[in-house]
Amino acid sequence: MGPGRPRFGPGLWAPRGRARLFVVSVIDRPKGQPPTATYDSAFLKACRREPVPHTPVWFMRQAGRSLPEYLKVREGIPMLESCTRPELVTEITLQPVRRHQVDAAVYYSDIVVPLKAIGIDLDIKPGVGPVVAKPIRSRADLDQLRDLTPDDVWYVTEAIGLLTRELGSTPLIGFAGAPFTLASYLVEGGPSRNHEHTKALMYGDPQLWADLLDRLADITAAFLRVQIEAGASAVQLFDSWVGALAPGDYRRSVLPASTKVFRAVEEYGVPRIHFGVGTGELLGLMGEAGADVVGVDWRVPLDEAARRVGPGRALQGNLDPAVLFAPTEVVEEKTQEVLDAAAGLEGHVFNLGHGVLPTMDPDALTRLVEYVHVRTAR
Repeated sequence: MGPGRPRFGPGLWAPRGRARLFVVSVIDRPKGQPPTATYDSAFLKACRREPVPHTPVWFMRQAGRSLPEYLKVREGIPMLESCTRPELVTEITLQPVRRHQVDAAVYYSDIVVPLKAIGIDLDIKPGVGPVVAKPIRSRADLDQLRDLTPDDVWYVTEAIGLLTRELGSTPLIGFAGAPFTLASYLVEGGPSRNHEHTKALMYGDPQLWADLLDRLADITAAFLRVQIEAGASAVQLFDSWVGALAPGDYRRSVLPASTKVFRAVEEYGVPRIHFGVGTGELLGLMGEAGADVVGVDWRVPLDEAARRVGPGRALQGNLDPAVLFAPTEVVEEKTQEVLDAAAGLEGHVFNLGHGVLPTMDPDALTRLVEYVHVRTAR
C-alpha cells in the first residue's frame, strides 16, 4: 500500500462502548505531501494552476438532495444523524461520482456538524435550516464553545477512510463552515435574511465578536485537520452569509478569523478553497485570507473575478444553478460563456455558482459534466 492511502487496523479509540476502524492518517507521510493516488488528478492540477487534460468539474451539494438514490437511503433518517453514520456517508458521497462522473467527491456532511459535536443544542429543521436552542448573545454564552477533538467526530475519520479506499484516484474534498457564517447561525439562532443580531453584536461589542470568531476559527480548523489527516485531498471553507458585509467590515471583523483557519491547515499542502455567496465585492479579500482557489458565484464573470482576486490563485465556478432548468441548448450556451470567460485563467475548476437545487434534474448535471469535459479536452 503506497504512502497516503489509509490503513485499517484495530480501533485506537473505543468510547461509546463500540469498537471501530481507525484510519492511520497523513501522520504516515510528510506534511505538505498530498495523497499520491490523487496528486495527478485534473482537479488537484487545476487547483495548483497546472496544465490539465480537461477542465475538472464538481458541484457544491452534489451529494444528495436532487438524487433519487439519495432520497431512498436517507428516508426516515434525520439530517444530522445521517452525518454520523460512516457507511451511509460513504454511500451518499459516492453516489454523484458514480452517476455524473465528476472529477472530485465532496464529503457528505453539514457545516453545523462540528457545533453539534461539541454539544451545541441545535437541529436542522426541514424547510428552515439549522436552529439553535440558545443563541449566543453575551460573553457568558461563549462557554458553549469548547474545543473540538478528533474523538468528537470519530465518524468523520472512519467515513473518510472508507471513502478514500473506494475513490482511488478521485480526490475527496473536505469542508467546513467559515467562522462568520457559523457565528451568524449561533447569534441569530437560525437562518436570517438581514443578520440584524449578528451585525448588532459585531458593531456593538467588537471585542466579544472577535473572541467569538476566534473560538469558531479554532473549532473550524480542528474539523478541517481531522478531514485532511483522514485523507481529504482538498478542503473548502464555506462562508455562505458573508456577502451580507461591506469590504471594510469584512477586513476588520472577519478576515482575521478566516486567515487563522487557512493558516492552521497550510502545513498539510492540500489546496484550500474559499467560497461565499454574493461576495463579488469581497473576492480579493477572500483570496487574501489564504485561499489557493477562490470560488465565485454567478454574479461576476470569471475574467472580471480574476482581475479582482489578482494573480497566484485559481478560480472555481460559476454557472447559475437555475440555468440547469432551461433547455439543453441553453445550458450549453451559458456553460460555454463560463468556459470562454475562464479561458485566460491560471487555473479553473468548473462548478455552479452555488449548490445543486433540490428539484434539479440529475440528468442535466450528467450532461453538463460531459459537455465541459468534451469542450475543454486538451
